[in-house]
Amino acid sequence: MQDILAAELGYEAAYRLLACCVVPRPIAWVTSKNAAGTVNVAPFSCFTYLAPMPPMIGISVGTRGGRPKDTAANIRATGEFVVNIASEAQLDALEASAAEFGADDSEAHILGIALAPGRTVTVPRIEAAPIALECAVDRIVELGDATGHQFVIGRVVCFRVRRDLLAEGGVDPSQLRPLARLGRGKYARLGKPLEPSLRSRFVLSSGTASD
Repeated sequence: MQDILAAELGYEAAYRLLACCVVPRPIAWVTSKNAAGTVNVAPFSCFTYLAPMPPMIGISVGTRGGRPKDTAANIRATGEFVVNIASEAQLDALEASAAEFGADDSEAHILGIALAPGRTVTVPRIEAAPIALECAVDRIVELGDATGHQFVIGRVVCFRVRRDLLAEGGVDPSQLRPLARLGRGKYARLGKPLEPSLRSRFVLSSGTASD
């Protein structure tokens, strides 16, 4: 084992190492809009589920050129956003939307990403994405040592799920075929899901599975 002390790493080195160690990561393909109504589209892989009641998710949004990214600025300004869950079919469009665009430029318009109206928020969803989570901001937490990272906590006010994906109250992952983020610019697809052979032994006292 090689020991790498975090205190000896700079920003970029720490980012690269974390991004390669914490894998695979789900991807939040976020749509937001600024005060003028311009729609921003950007992917974030520091993304996770936080709580079920109310349903809450979290996204860590960094900076670009020492300034808050457009997504963070838009979310602060409007208090709402949509997390789109991309499938394998959207990989190229998702990766293209990660490029740097001007604050007044719409990635959706430039890249030809079709949008559809939100139901409970004014921010549109990505039409081709099989899942869209319409969110209202719950709180925004500043993270890090003056790095400008912001952890956006959103309340999911509406789950929009393609009908054929729904199964037993959830989503069939083999039908969803979600994308995952790895380190060094790589992505992963879902292989055959694994089920532990001793799963029945690991059940919480409440009778619910440990996941």
